[in-house]
Amino acid sequence: MKIMVNGVPHEVDAGRDDPVVDVLRDGLGLTGTKAVCRTGVCGACTISVDGTPQASCLLPCAAVEGRALTTAEGLDHPVQRAFAAHDGLQCGYCTPGFVVEAAAFVDAWRAGHGDVTPSREEIAAALAGHLCRCGAYAGIYAAVAAACRGEHDTDTPAPVRVEAMEKITGRARYTTDVRLDGQLEGVIIRSAQAHARVTSVEVDGVPVVDLLPDDRIVRYAGQPIAAVAAATRREAQAIAEGARIGYEPFPAALDDGPDAPPVYDEQSRKNAQSSSEGMTVPGGWDGNVRGPFSGASRRAGKAARLIDEARRRDDPLLVTGAFSTAVQVHTPLEPHACVARWDERGDLHLHLSTQTLAMAAEQAAKRWKLDESRVHVVAEHVGGGFGAKSGITVESVAAVELARAYGAPVRVVFSRAEELTDAGSRPGSRTNIALLADTKGELAALAIDVRGRGGVSIGSTSASLARLVYGKAPRRLRDYDVVTNEPPGTPFRGPGAPPMLWALEQAVDEMAHRLGEDPIVLRRRWDGNPKRHALYERVLELPVWRDRPHSGSQTGRFRRGVGVAVANWIYLVATATQVELEVQGDVVVARTATQDIGTGVRSVIAGVLREELGLPAERIRVEIGSSASVPGPPALGSRSTTSVAPAARDAARRLRAQGLTHGAKVVGRRRGDRGGYVTPFSIDGMSIGRGFSGAVHVTEVEVDTRLGTVRPLSVWGGLTAGRIYAERPARNQCEGGIIQGIGYALYEERHTDPVTGTVLTANLEDYRIPGIGDTPEMTIHFHQEGWDHVNGGGVGLGEVSTVGVAASVANAVHNATGWRPHDLPIRPDRLLKGLTS
Repeated sequence: MKIMVNGVPHEVDAGRDDPVVDVLRDGLGLTGTKAVCRTGVCGACTISVDGTPQASCLLPCAAVEGRALTTAEGLDHPVQRAFAAHDGLQCGYCTPGFVVEAAAFVDAWRAGHGDVTPSREEIAAALAGHLCRCGAYAGIYAAVAAACRGEHDTDTPAPVRVEAMEKITGRARYTTDVRLDGQLEGVIIRSAQAHARVTSVEVDGVPVVDLLPDDRIVRYAGQPIAAVAAATRREAQAIAEGARIGYEPFPAALDDGPDAPPVYDEQSRKNAQSSSEGMTVPGGWDGNVRGPFSGASRRAGKAARLIDEARRRDDPLLVTGAFSTAVQVHTPLEPHACVARWDERGDLHLHLSTQTLAMAAEQAAKRWKLDESRVHVVAEHVGGGFGAKSGITVESVAAVELARAYGAPVRVVFSRAEELTDAGSRPGSRTNIALLADTKGELAALAIDVRGRGGVSIGSTSASLARLVYGKAPRRLRDYDVVTNEPPGTPFRGPGAPPMLWALEQAVDEMAHRLGEDPIVLRRRWDGNPKRHALYERVLELPVWRDRPHSGSQTGRFRRGVGVAVANWIYLVATATQVELEVQGDVVVARTATQDIGTGVRSVIAGVLREELGLPAERIRVEIGSSASVPGPPALGSRSTTSVAPAARDAARRLRAQGLTHGAKVVGRRRGDRGGYVTPFSIDGMSIGRGFSGAVHVTEVEVDTRLGTVRPLSVWGGLTAGRIYAERPARNQCEGGIIQGIGYALYEERHTDPVTGTVLTANLEDYRIPGIGDTPEMTIHFHQEGWDHVNGGGVGLGEVSTVGVAASVANAVHNATGWRPHDLPIRPDRLLKGLTS
């Protein structure tokens, strides 16, 4: 079949029904066209066909024979320069599809309207078929508007982030793009049962890699059983679908009722995986309930006594409530992926989509009993993670064992259904809260019980995080895990904090109403974080806050509301971080074993070196994504920038002292903070620093009381995290955090079949994440004082920028309607029922 791609004729060996995306990627190596959803929902595979953007995952080859195709690699368009100038990207996995669509819109707009700015609504309508899980929509709006005005027709602005042009042109190489000589495609065979012992696995004609635990028991539908490989993914899938699996079925716990059958016995409980990012807290078991863990409580007995007494006297200053949150799925657009190869020396080579490059190499060496020098992990570009891509997980195990069994490199890439089933999710929760104020309006006592529902995983520490906010009043904080035969939860951007704040920040808001007090003034009085007080002063002067309506005072179909919520996050640092600098000719090359999942680590390092060495951008090259470099931080817990930037500065000063001569090489280290750390020693290379980052989010919404929908109009986000090393990527990350918080508040909810345990929301049509049209106007304010004791003066932003957003949406809905949401997401059916009850 003959096709014309980017002006070059090609003859491809493809069937007439083969999807064009596969021909472009596998046949022609044009990997800028990404296969993400394969249902035409996300837009990542968009190409231009005779000038018209189309989703190539739904396009058969027969439809493009003899037609002109253009991919991101073939574009040379002002909109690409605009995306670079306005930072319309983060991880970059969705970006090529966006720019192809945006280029067509810009051309059509300017032809019809001239060089004038389209409205946000017109831009959103044009890009409605595209998703960005990172939430880089604000930069995309700005880029498209600027391109429509003709601002980037001739200029080539310096990109905001170092790797921008690679991502915008489709040249950036992700793990899913790797194709080695002789490479096979691996597929995982997954359980069709929610709870059973696997008695047999029969596959015809090929080696099979066993992925079952030692007890041979599967505990959720979709759990890996085995893996096979073939020359193509289609062939491997056919083999997997033909596998014959023998099961001895067991009763499954698909709800959290007291009569649910046991998920684990006493022996297997110790192997339950954790949804916590740190150490799993201790707790006893009672059937499928683990806990409580109450170690974070403070004078728990007094808190319980005060609250019980307040209940008996029906104290109006006792706020109580039951709140729930749904399971939220990470769903980074680049799925979990690994390419594994054993070389002739017995060394293991992994291309891996990971947030923990160095940790993955260490775990791989331990698992396969190799010296660490014989494990080589590469993560050149990573298409998002949000906490789901930590360490060596099943795609890596399958790829490595298949590569050994088949004697060839093997790539294992999750399908979108696998990604939405078994690749990571924030556990659901049920929270009971009691908040008591005294007659002076001060916080007197707090009690929070959280039952985390993370499927077969344990490790809920949601209630425990309430120890870190609102002073030192007595509080009883109890965390439980309710285990079910559903896929495991994993750490997700601020693990534990959003469910806790969903309840706590609404209870504080309700207390303000009962006291007749401004919710900001109450929080300012209760809050012991001095750095956040500067944010409260800012909020009190905001017109959107000053002019907010009185709660429940409006009538009519459309009602406007404004709500606030605060948040904090632990300051974490990877104390072993190093940065190596080497002078090659007139270029300074920086290396460290870290990865960039879209947060802009390359740009942070380059910015520090430009500042310290006085060099232009073209004389600095940042090489990350290889475990062969000096130790670098994982992208977990908001520790990357605060770890790597001071190490880069130390290296730059050492190099400057030594002289920038060809061949010069130095290593800089992340020196300690003034006053040391909270933890006396590092745990897995991580220390807890002194102080908490803080955030205040003010959200304005419009509620349609006829349809039950909530539309975010604007969000003001104030953050206290000290020095901002790379301003626009930092702002972009915080805007993306707001978008993910809005998704958590309004849309995202994993559903499983109540009979079989099968995940029903296994595609991006049924699992709804925010699109560009869901993006409110956003203003980000950085308060950079108060972190002088920190080496470098700045801490992380990734968690604190998102964890309180959902609660601010809920408080805005209450302000608009007088009805308080208790169950998340705030679906139309729930809102309408609440308004009529």
